[in-house]
Amino acid sequence: MPYDPQEIIETIHMTEVEHLDIRTVTMGISLRNCSDPDPKALVARIKEKLLRTAENHVRTVEQISRDFGIPIANKRLAVTPISIVADGHDKGTFIEVAETLDYCAGELGVDYLGGYGALVQKGMTGGDINLIDTIADALAGTQRVCSAVNVASTRAGINMKAIARMGHVIKEVAEKTELAIGCCKLVVFANAVEDNPFIAGAFHGVSEPETVINVGISGPGVVLNAIKKAGTCDLGALAEVIKRTSFKVTRMGEMVGRKASQMLGVEFGIVDLSLAPTPAEGDSVADILEAMGLERAGTHGTTAALMMLNDAVKKGGMMATSYVGGLSGAFIPVSEDAGMIAAVEAGAMTLEKLEAMSSVCSVGLDMVAVPGDTSAETLAAIIADEAAIGVVNNKTTAVRIIPVPGKMVGQSVEYGGLLGTAPIMPVSKFSSANFVLRGGRIPAPATGVNN
Repeated sequence: MPYDPQEIIETIHMTEVEHLDIRTVTMGISLRNCSDPDPKALVARIKEKLLRTAENHVRTVEQISRDFGIPIANKRLAVTPISIVADGHDKGTFIEVAETLDYCAGELGVDYLGGYGALVQKGMTGGDINLIDTIADALAGTQRVCSAVNVASTRAGINMKAIARMGHVIKEVAEKTELAIGCCKLVVFANAVEDNPFIAGAFHGVSEPETVINVGISGPGVVLNAIKKAGTCDLGALAEVIKRTSFKVTRMGEMVGRKASQMLGVEFGIVDLSLAPTPAEGDSVADILEAMGLERAGTHGTTAALMMLNDAVKKGGMMATSYVGGLSGAFIPVSEDAGMIAAVEAGAMTLEKLEAMSSVCSVGLDMVAVPGDTSAETLAAIIADEAAIGVVNNKTTAVRIIPVPGKMVGQSVEYGGLLGTAPIMPVSKFSSANFVLRGGRIPAPATGVNN
């Protein structure tokens, strides 16, 4: 489909005025052929493959950014879940692998590397257990490594034993990293997708090709400005405005992804259509919801407005590319979105409302800070609730939660950069411990049996 001059002018305006960027170009790399019973050989093979395969990734993406005049915020890598690659090894080897991943990420100049994770929606192998047991030390001892653990799926149900363990892991990560920042690099999924380019949830799935390029777009500021220009039209007309805007943004992502794929000589994977906010003014999903007519994000009507936004973004994106993947929709992180932060501080946005919103958007409870004395069982119960929404609706949901030691409701923690400022949000004062400690696996819903 050819580009006309007016479309190019509009894209330039989007990048210069409306905060439009490509949030990430992520190279996925299979490490399945790096497995070896000898720990030294395993580490050496991982190191050699990453440094060889991704040698030109950062340089190529930066060249595309200069040539097209399009900001590309992050260059990332995603690898096969390490619980698979290092299965059969002891915990010491898992830590060594994490350190090797971090070393390679630093040498290659990428911002983050995802894949120190496990897929345990139905049960756990020895490798899965060792991986989960070493997450805290791995994240505390590395800078760029991120971890994702999938604990539930529509087909398998909800692994409550794994969820209970993840509640403790999150507490351990919080205690071992300054201001619990390690928790920003850890996400717990239901129905995790294999081609997600966004950190911290990125990993290279077992059905993916040897090497692939996946692109994550952004653009809340572009959508916000389009809505403001639309004036007082009805919601159906407003959905059309959002759809047309998403089409333009996605076209840019497709162009960047295919160019990177061509230059690097690897397969082109998908474009993730997610609206990914930042703490910058005018780059907020919450601001979009308020521009649609809500006095404050979190008030009644917020879930309906978010559903419409999410749907219109997907419809527009699917017209622009045949390769939609990843999470694709609207992200609702708290600390990374200035409008969300303001809504929490105003008392309009609560954990319960965020949970309701997650039933219609891309992910779930994201970058949510809670009091440091929140119990592991309460954290696990929060994860279980999000997993239930994902499992019964056959969609991806996730939790990236941060119990900040020493912090209480009414305080906040400053992370800076894209991680922003996290206000401490209250959790229920009532216990979920007896429910969580029952363990076992919540069976898959009837909707999961659809053969």
